[in-house]
Amino acid sequence: MITLPPSERDLHAYIDGQLNDADQQAMETYLAAHPERAKQVLAWQLDAQNLRASLSGELHRPTNPELDPAFIRQRLRRNRTRHFATAAVLLIAVGIGGLSGWQAREMTMFSGVLPMADAVQAYRMFAVNDNMVSDWDTGKPNDVQVWLDKNFAQANRAPDLEAAGFKPVSGRLTSTEQGAAAMVVYKDAQGRTLSFYIRPPGANNHLLASGTRRDGELQANYWSGGGYNYAVVGPADDPAAQAARQALKQPI
Repeated sequence: MITLPPSERDLHAYIDGQLNDADQQAMETYLAAHPERAKQVLAWQLDAQNLRASLSGELHRPTNPELDPAFIRQRLRRNRTRHFATAAVLLIAVGIGGLSGWQAREMTMFSGVLPMADAVQAYRMFAVNDNMVSDWDTGKPNDVQVWLDKNFAQANRAPDLEAAGFKPVSGRLTSTEQGAAAMVVYKDAQGRTLSFYIRPPGANNHLLASGTRRDGELQANYWSGGGYNYAVVGPADDPAAQAARQALKQPI
């Protein structure tokens, strides 16, 4: 049985058609006498209808509690609270000033950006595509460094992975908000693939400390030098790829 005035839980139950006949009648009587509350309930009902319409194809699957309108509204409220708390913490940090304040600023600026995410995406889009058009003459493998030098002044040399059985087979110029980027694809005799990616540093000249991260089935080893950011990307668990990473000259 619902209580009057109704709780938010009672209102959600009314919206979702979960009240018995007596409670349904009591709720309708209450809402008729409280137009402002009725207006809010109507808006929630429209939200629920729109959500169900947009997910009509998904509704045939087993019930997912995270798609319940009441759960979504609660999650949105929690997110707003979390954002307000984050803003308050940053305001305190700015008020204190000094090094800790700048560290908080840097963490906020880059917390949502994974190192060399575009290098991993380029691998998925191009490196495993045997029909990728190369921007340098693949008949002259040694020309890959000449090609890179034309586009990236004073950059580190492309990795020599021949000792691990990988040779450059194609290259592609791409672009970023900061300028030109490029990817060189390496393959071994069994057709296994690695890529070397070079790009200008991100916003505010964000150079990278040497590091490694995993993204699904891929591993990215990244570093900076000569004013550019670099990454070697390949299968994370492949022994040949791991051996090639050991052959890298860069301090990763």
